[in-house]
Amino acid sequence: MALRQEPHVLVVGGSDSSGGAGVARDIETISAVGVRTCLAVTAVTVQTHDAVIAIHHQQPGLVADQMRAALRANKVSAIKIGMLSTGRVIVAVAAVLSEYPWIPAVLDPVLASSSGRPLLEANAIGAMKRDLMPLCRLVTPNLIELAALVGSELAADDDDALQQGKRLLAAGPQALLLKGGHATGPRSTDILMRPDQEPVRFDALRLAGTMRGTGCMLASAIAAHLANARSLEESVLEGKRFVLEKLRKNSAE
Repeated sequence: MALRQEPHVLVVGGSDSSGGAGVARDIETISAVGVRTCLAVTAVTVQTHDAVIAIHHQQPGLVADQMRAALRANKVSAIKIGMLSTGRVIVAVAAVLSEYPWIPAVLDPVLASSSGRPLLEANAIGAMKRDLMPLCRLVTPNLIELAALVGSELAADDDDALQQGKRLLAAGPQALLLKGGHATGPRSTDILMRPDQEPVRFDALRLAGTMRGTGCMLASAIAAHLANARSLEESVLEGKRFVLEKLRKNSAE
């Protein structure tokens, strides 16, 4: 079938019954960029736009089987990873990634929902850093996630965030995108960090209002552009543009 030869992004993450985040938002975003998707669902959540009511974890073997089937069925050119929920699922996902080291993986380290409910077991952060991050082309923490991943207080400014980023880079990811959406001030700055390279800043006017699922959108858009053989820096820039346009439209409504 011709569809099998088109670039796909394999989305690995949890479902969100409200449609505001999770794999629903991932598919919407990747499709908007013009790339096809395939799926491995890690958890089924019962959510509204205001709260997470219940979480049902998938078995690690089932997650790995979904990934391997999707990878066999399609031309997967990038992998986007979101909610993983448990340490055992992290280990299973890492095992599959290690079999496909040439496919770039983008990890959005989802630790909690917008409403504050934990979406990853607290004791699983070590497994994420040890087993999964070294296999990822890019990890995209916001400032709250960055602080939790390195065991520090929330970064007070860009310099503090850069210091925390350097500590997280030591865990082995090939690159980090530190998202500045939780900072304050009139502008929002994301910082791309890579070992032995100067940080690259992506600066934009901070827009009024909020929107669920922007972290999902950004990581998914980056993965879609990587699937289209764009460079990492180009993919981040285009991903940022995509999210900003969505936020502008949302603010205007």
